Amino acid sequence: MSKEAIKIAIIGAGSTYTPELIEGIIKRKDVLPIGELVLMDIDERKLRIVGELCERMIAAEDMACRVIRTDELDVALAGADFVLGQIRVGKLPARVLDEKIPLKYDLIGQETCGIGGFFKAMRTIPVMLHVAERMQVLCPNAWLINFSNPAGIITEAILNHTGVKMMGLCNVPYNMFKSIRESLELDQPSISYVGLNHLSWITSIEEDGKDYLRTALDMGLNSETMKNIPSSGFSKELIQMVGAIPSSYLEYYYFKEKKLQIVRDSELSRGEKCIQIEEDLLQIYSDAELHTKPELLSTRGGANYSEVAISLVDAIYNDKQEIHVVNVLNNGALDFMEDSDAIEICAVIGRDGAKPVKMEGFDNRHIIDYMRMVKAYERETVAAAVSGSDDAAMRALLMNPLVGDYDAAYGAFHELKEAHKDYLPQFFKEEAPRA
Repeated sequence: MSKEAIKIAIIGAGSTYTPELIEGIIKRKDVLPIGELVLMDIDERKLRIVGELCERMIAAEDMACRVIRTDELDVALAGADFVLGQIRVGKLPARVLDEKIPLKYDLIGQETCGIGGFFKAMRTIPVMLHVAERMQVLCPNAWLINFSNPAGIITEAILNHTGVKMMGLCNVPYNMFKSIRESLELDQPSISYVGLNHLSWITSIEEDGKDYLRTALDMGLNSETMKNIPSSGFSKELIQMVGAIPSSYLEYYYFKEKKLQIVRDSELSRGEKCIQIEEDLLQIYSDAELHTKPELLSTRGGANYSEVAISLVDAIYNDKQEIHVVNVLNNGALDFMEDSDAIEICAVIGRDGAKPVKMEGFDNRHIIDYMRMVKAYERETVAAAVSGSDDAAMRALLMNPLVGDYDAAYGAFHELKEAHKDYLPQFFKEEAPRA
């Protein structure tokens, strides 16, 4: 990759997470010569407020970086070197529907898991495929780094249906590694991590030739929970049974009924809380004197996104050959998964992209079987998103461990499909799609 000034396009830049990315860009201004930063969003109000804060943050650092705001995708993509995707089709009101409608059918409507995550995928995959297709025309050599949720399923779709260079990204692994290092008081341990996005485990912890996993299991050590998950944690007995340290999202699978009851008892859904937090953030961002990321942003689920996302850009651009956890195609890294399966795994990152670190002799049957089960759901989910097939959608939902029941799935699917009609053109082909 050329060492000339680079162009970064942020798609969905009206997100209140964007100052996280700008913080990461500022931190690496000496190693990432960014000549142009394009902030693209279709929400004029949010793009203006967030964009103006981002401009103030960059100006305060005297960076020679041109900042452009636009609502035109092609303007953002033209000649880009890196495209960062963080879109939310239907915005937070759509998330609230994903959370609340399933409760009528005794189903969890979490943003990335269960039928809520399924419908987020239905809305998001067609749009991200369009972004990827335009990239192939306007910036064919660019890297797409996506953290729009559900990140793993979107990776599965893009890497199997387009030719764009792409990695999926999540901050969960980074936060897990950080909390494990701090809990065990280790300096730079080698940590093995395996799974799918939001379905993952730490399977080894080594430093100076010593294996600390057994210590962690004996302690019943939990990794840090995400701010957006109401967490009760895992017992020592559960962690020892699994033989690995689960990510906090596994609570939805291991404690399904408990999680469902917590959601039922909540006065506000997580999406409704996020609407309030977002409005508070936008009010803070509107202060013309503000030129740093406010602390309130940490109450969303995006802690450390700046470190994760921009350090990945740095590793690619500067060919650093660093280990990062990313969502990529398996390509032989895990011999129990298909090569075309998108997995979340440690990979060596450099100019040529991600080279997954092969895991030899992995034999944790619980993890193997769980990954295969949920991957079957993810494959069928991508098929439904691409084809708009009700049958594919129902097949996917029947394989999802948080759904399963046909009557509940059928009722919730059809009600959610109608509620999100404006954002699901693939399921309503006889009607003109939303512009």
